[in-house]
Amino acid sequence: MIDQVKHYIEEVKNFEAKSLEELEQFRIKFLSKKQGLITKFFAEFKNVPKEEKPEYGKVLNELKALVEHKIKTLRQHLEDQQAQKVDMDLTLPGENMAVGTRHPLSIVRRELLDIFRRMGFAVAHGPEIEDDWHNFTALNFPHDHPARDMQDTFFIERDPDVVLRTHTSNTQIRYMETHRPPLKVVLPGRVYRNEAVSYRSHYVFHQIEGLYVDRNVSFADLKQTLLIFAREFFGEHTNIRFRPSYFPFTEPSAEMDVTCTLCGGKGCPVCKYTGWLEILGCGMVDPNVLRNMDIDPEEYTGYAFGFGIERIAMLKYGINDLRIFLENDKRMLDQFQYLGDEE
Repeated sequence: MIDQVKHYIEEVKNFEAKSLEELEQFRIKFLSKKQGLITKFFAEFKNVPKEEKPEYGKVLNELKALVEHKIKTLRQHLEDQQAQKVDMDLTLPGENMAVGTRHPLSIVRRELLDIFRRMGFAVAHGPEIEDDWHNFTALNFPHDHPARDMQDTFFIERDPDVVLRTHTSNTQIRYMETHRPPLKVVLPGRVYRNEAVSYRSHYVFHQIEGLYVDRNVSFADLKQTLLIFAREFFGEHTNIRFRPSYFPFTEPSAEMDVTCTLCGGKGCPVCKYTGWLEILGCGMVDPNVLRNMDIDPEEYTGYAFGFGIERIAMLKYGINDLRIFLENDKRMLDQFQYLGDEE
């Protein structure tokens, strides 16, 4: 039996394969679990005389190791030969790969954040699932405010309330919980409201809010910041105007309009012939909000503003239907140039 194993050792040493198919037959002959020679030799181990077992086991392990090494070496050699026979000119230039595009909302979001970063604003993010305190109460929402109603808010749990955030103002609260004035930060994110889907509204959209809290912050500071933003984004000839409004977390509050980007302020159907387009809400941070954050409103004041990214993108690209942004239509996405990685 030992001589038979040694005979196969010599056969393996001298074996050469001209193809992967021939090599596979060699593997099956020796290593097949059911019919392979090595399997049969191991099965005969029990019939070998006791005094020959050590030598028999040694030569059998040698045969197995030699077969495995031979298969590995020959397979690599044959695969290299096949690769060299590929009928192509490897010096030819490769085919150009289609470059991906950035979603228009991502493009606009990055442009907006870049503008505010240049004005010294940090960027912070917060959770989309929020509790009542951060989404409503700390922001000075009365308990009977319509925004708490099921018609406007997606409630996940009740008593205590857990909601899908209705604005990124919740991140203002979370930021003030962990930072002390002076604070200067913008807060981008996705928000949710229980609204019917149409060309001008959706139940999910994106916002950017800004917050600045320090000593002696005034409404004039707010107006100057927003004027710089408007002219950086819409063009140096853009004008702005403010109209009184109401928000629970700011007092006084205002809505800001910019010169219509389509008619240059001359009047058109989009701006309803007024020459103005509303783009954001803003105001001075209500003293109650500062008190809720243990910030003394006698020592510190601040302003806040917020706007929808979709609205800005619609003005920038002349898109008249909000739903287009969420339909993932490749024909629309292909129109926007790739602008590199986003933060």
